[in-house]
Amino acid sequence: MSQATPTDTGGIHAPRAGARAWFALVVLMLPVLLVSVDNTVLSFALPEIAVALAPSGAEQLWIIDAYPLVLAGLLVTMGTLGDRFGRRRMLLIGATGFAAVSALAAFAPTAGLLIVARVLLGFFGAMLMPSTLSLLRSIFLNRDQRRMAIAVWASAFSAGSALGPIVGGFLLEHFAWGSVFLIAVPVLIPLLIAAPLLVPESRDPSPGRIDPISILLSMAAMIPVVYAIKSFAVDGPTFLAAGWALLGIVMGTLFVRRQLRAPTPMLDMALFRRGSFSGAILVNLLSVVALVGFLYFVPQHLQLVLGMSPMTAGLALVPGMLAVIVAGLTIVPISRRFPPHVVVPAALVFSVVGYILVAFTTEGHGALPLIIAFVVLGIGIGAAETISNELILSNAPAAKAGAASAVSETAYELGAVLGTAVLGGIITAFYRGALVIPDAVPAEAAHAARETLAGAFTTAQQLPEAVGGALWDAAASAFESGVTVTSLIGAGLVVVAGVIAAVTLRTPASH
Repeated sequence: MSQATPTDTGGIHAPRAGARAWFALVVLMLPVLLVSVDNTVLSFALPEIAVALAPSGAEQLWIIDAYPLVLAGLLVTMGTLGDRFGRRRMLLIGATGFAAVSALAAFAPTAGLLIVARVLLGFFGAMLMPSTLSLLRSIFLNRDQRRMAIAVWASAFSAGSALGPIVGGFLLEHFAWGSVFLIAVPVLIPLLIAAPLLVPESRDPSPGRIDPISILLSMAAMIPVVYAIKSFAVDGPTFLAAGWALLGIVMGTLFVRRQLRAPTPMLDMALFRRGSFSGAILVNLLSVVALVGFLYFVPQHLQLVLGMSPMTAGLALVPGMLAVIVAGLTIVPISRRFPPHVVVPAALVFSVVGYILVAFTTEGHGALPLIIAFVVLGIGIGAAETISNELILSNAPAAKAGAASAVSETAYELGAVLGTAVLGGIITAFYRGALVIPDAVPAEAAHAARETLAGAFTTAQQLPEAVGGALWDAAASAFESGVTVTSLIGAGLVVVAGVIAAVTLRTPASH
């Protein structure tokens, strides 16, 4: 299996990879599946963690937030270090650390130690995802084969997101909360055995010197921005959130200035002047915002409004995730015949239709409209993500694939945070504004009900049947009105992504 060099064109006439490369792809899917499952499975374990470890409100937030904050802050750094020291080496170090820390997290005796474990999981997790995507760039030199490999990579990520609720529901019905962390061990051990045998090492042959200041600036830019978004989602617009955002912007500006002046920059800013690179990043970002925003409010509707169990609600989302996978694979032969500035906007039309279906069919129609809407939404997201990821890698020199992959992964993480913060914040605001509390509800109970739909559900169960029923009817109606508005905003975001794709993806990839 040949390795990529700076002169590889990565075009359709490049050498085609053999069977060993496809076995290597299977191995690289293991950490992708793990990280995507980990993104969704923890939310199912939080109630049991809260009972077992009794975290404070702040500690509970940090149990959730520590991992994505550290992950987002280190992605670019780890991608660049992979280019320098070897992408397979970074993958193996990350897998070893992730498996070991997952075992420690499973038996954490206090909330504080669990937070420390989540920080370390973010540190090692940042080594995994850029390594997997950038290794595809060096393994599959032929662009048609690379498109298919990236489609499989994206499909594995989607499959993991779908498996998260199902795996979480099963484990928590049969085992303690720590089992959601222990699943990392049996997944990563085969990777540690097979990767040295099947996955070739690749690195930048002329990496330049390590720039510690750039590393610190990249972290100082990403972590405050992600934290500001999460703070806004929880507490609304505050001076604290604005201060963190401003700090991140200032640090980001300093990082960009340093990269522009450096003879061998940590991240080549010239990539962003290519329309197909920067456009693909924005399409990635907005697509993930739309997908994660959808996944924020739909499970609440299925479980709380429609009364499904977590396992059943997770199964209801599977057809949509399968649509993401099928669309990602199907779009590969189509993309050979039509240019990306046509294919991506056409695919995103499906996602717009999916959101509009949610907006106008949710109230009083049961689960079927949501399942259909998610399938339609998934078709657009799956196709757009495959094309945009391939464009990101094709526009970057093979030697800098790790850094380019890290930018793509950062867009994923920011999109996930923004999806929860923006669309989740909007639906929460509309819910609180539309909720009319019945007069018979005590003030303390009314406050709890106004905070979240889950709070209203718990409060309604504790009140007399007539009063609790009236409160729950009002809460469900308020939530559904918020779903309508949020869905229309989500549709608008996808339209913006489609326009960006139509305008920017005309520039051909040069690598």
